[in-house]
Amino acid sequence: MGQGQDPLDAADKRILAALQAEGRLSNADLAEATGMSTSPCWRRTRRLEEQGYIKGYRADIDRKQIGLGVLVFVTIQIDTHSAEEASAFEKAVADYPQIVSCHSIGGNADFLLQVVCQDLDAYAEFSMTHLRRMPGIKAMESSFALKEIKPYSGWPML
Repeated sequence: MGQGQDPLDAADKRILAALQAEGRLSNADLAEATGMSTSPCWRRTRRLEEQGYIKGYRADIDRKQIGLGVLVFVTIQIDTHSAEEASAFEKAVADYPQIVSCHSIGGNADFLLQVVCQDLDAYAEFSMTHLRRMPGIKAMESSFALKEIKPYSGWPML
């Protein structure tokens, strides 16, 4: 893929946008929604899957409905910036399903975690018994989501 080159054409983007909005569309419905005939739509969708643009299909579940009422953004600073320490931290993150995303970031912190728990007590327990004991943590700050203004609903097809 060349620099500045967009490997996706308008039809590919329509397919991705439609599937992102409703992953259970049949090929016939997807073709209709994207203004294509079924065979080319099916071929394009398979190509998008094979090339890794479509990583999978899953349900969009309401976290509050399943009892995860607290959403916390946690910034982490690690003691040193050695590859070993960062790797140990990243491996520890993978062990906890409460940590639903983790990003290495620039700025005042090294990592940004998104954590979900049933309630504040459950987060306090998780924070004290697991997060603070992860390898190499120098400082940690928790910011609680009070209201979701614009929850993640998919990537824009720019």
